[in-house]
Amino acid sequence: MLGKTIEDYNLIAEDFSRTRQYAWPGLRSLAKHLKPSDNVLDLGCGNGRLLQIFKEIDINYTGIDNSEKLIELAKKAYPGITFLVNDALHLPFPSDSFDKIYSIAVLHHIPSQELRIKFLEEAKRVLKPDGLLILTVWDLWRGRGWKLNLKYGILKILGLSKMDFKDVFVPWAKKYQRYVHCFTKGELVDLIKKTGLRLNESGQLKIKEGGQKNIFIVAEK
Repeated sequence: MLGKTIEDYNLIAEDFSRTRQYAWPGLRSLAKHLKPSDNVLDLGCGNGRLLQIFKEIDINYTGIDNSEKLIELAKKAYPGITFLVNDALHLPFPSDSFDKIYSIAVLHHIPSQELRIKFLEEAKRVLKPDGLLILTVWDLWRGRGWKLNLKYGILKILGLSKMDFKDVFVPWAKKYQRYVHCFTKGELVDLIKKTGLRLNESGQLKIKEGGQKNIFIVAEK
């Protein structure tokens, strides 16, 4: 499933980036956690647009994504910035490297609780002591999400799907099916606590743009 996600985002990279050229204003509230000179990792950076909400703060930024095509677009859009193609489950950084890690709409693309925990444990490893993980996932229990959950839940019960309950495919332009795990806030909070991170804040991130509700957490190492 991870391989499919990488392939899908490489295939839709141009269109995906074109619809996300700018950081949505609703994301700007996340910048309040930054301090000048922070070492910041954008984990699952896509085309690098999150840089736009950081531009007034003097930070040391690194973006990482497993989509080669999206990283190519990020490098073109933001020359001179460090962008790397790499797997979030095996980060190429020493332990205690970053003051802050941002991961926007990434964790829900990671299949299985085992791998989601590994994702969070890797983020924790490269965070400095008292560093912060600022993370969002889609909230698909409202709007179209309940229909997808009903559809794939029935397929699971009938033995026609090998995916876990609350796993769905979300279409892109009626051509590609992106894997998504439908988190509840409670499930996300429990997962954070299982990794030993300390939860500082959680809630729903108000983003009017994009038409997608999001759950956010702020957790401390």
